[in-house]
Amino acid sequence: MAGVSLVELMIAMVIGLVVMLAVIQVFAASRSAYQLSEGLARVQENSRFAMDSLQRELRMAGHFGCVNDQAHGLQTPASLNSTLATTHPALDFSRSIQGYEATDTGPGKTLTLPATPATGGTAYSPALPTQYAAALTNRVNGSDIVALRYLMPEGVPVSLIAGTPAKPIFNFEASRLAVLQSGVSEPGLFGVADCLSATVFQASAVDNGGSVTFDTAPNNTSVFSSLYTTGQASLYRAESVVFYVGYDATSKQAQLYRVRFTAKPGGGLAAQAPEALVEGVENMQLLYGQDRQLDATAPTGFIDRQGTALDVEASLTDKAQAWRRVGAVQLGLLVSSPDPAAAKRTTGDAAALTSLGVTYTAPNDGRMRSVYQTTIALRNRLYGN
Repeated sequence: MAGVSLVELMIAMVIGLVVMLAVIQVFAASRSAYQLSEGLARVQENSRFAMDSLQRELRMAGHFGCVNDQAHGLQTPASLNSTLATTHPALDFSRSIQGYEATDTGPGKTLTLPATPATGGTAYSPALPTQYAAALTNRVNGSDIVALRYLMPEGVPVSLIAGTPAKPIFNFEASRLAVLQSGVSEPGLFGVADCLSATVFQASAVDNGGSVTFDTAPNNTSVFSSLYTTGQASLYRAESVVFYVGYDATSKQAQLYRVRFTAKPGGGLAAQAPEALVEGVENMQLLYGQDRQLDATAPTGFIDRQGTALDVEASLTDKAQAWRRVGAVQLGLLVSSPDPAAAKRTTGDAAALTSLGVTYTAPNDGRMRSVYQTTIALRNRLYGN
């Protein structure tokens, strides 16, 4: 019988090992290419979603019906009214947009990102209100924060106004209650507006049959001072929300978060639990563009001032007026992949990451990172609106 000699067996094993090494190398290269493409795809997907979400929200700044807050502020007396106590920053609707600049993160600064983000320790300019600090406990150090307050884009026409001028009851078509709620199950903060004035208030009661009653409530400190007419006024839910970058202990990664401040009808103001919107957002930088004209006269429509939140605060003694003249926002996001997508780099092999003048030193953890920037025109602040 014919057999295989030891020499022939050894030669066959060597050839097999060479083939296996080649297959393993091909597999490793394919796996690395897949991880790179997957990491890049996740970074692009998350950044696109984060940008779209923030753009939609920022563009709503100044929306108070058919006349924006900037135009309301030009009236004598001002026609943007509120019955709410302004002791809580979330209820100060005279400032539709307000930013908080993380200390030492302005243009020209360098920011080192730790492998595990540090939280709760950064100082802000202007100072972060204690109410916000208590609600944003997982905020990542070195990232800017922005607060927005406005009336939701969709409202319902007021079909009948009962009660008294000081304490009105607004009736609307009951089938449109879901439009008025706009995603909040028990809203209590509302705004009523026509093309002459707008009033933000807390409802004492909301009837599913189609009515919102204004009366004594924990957050109301005054009564209505403006009159509204059936057929001309619309009712909206009032939104007060804060966007920031926070750390998620479960995924062990920074994410874009939202905290909404709401009050049920007749109830106290409360911060909802932080909502994680987009994973992998490690840092957010914001710059604000102001109109050339800052005083009480009409704006020019030219946005030729640009700076941080601290610069906006320093531009006028009247802080609310300074923020009303913000007509554009520059947004920069640093986004990383959820999982490591490449081998750790060697010293000096890192690509520079810069967002709105801030240079990042990223940790060497193999994650894909990229910076995305955009400029957002606040459409409710456009001259002539």
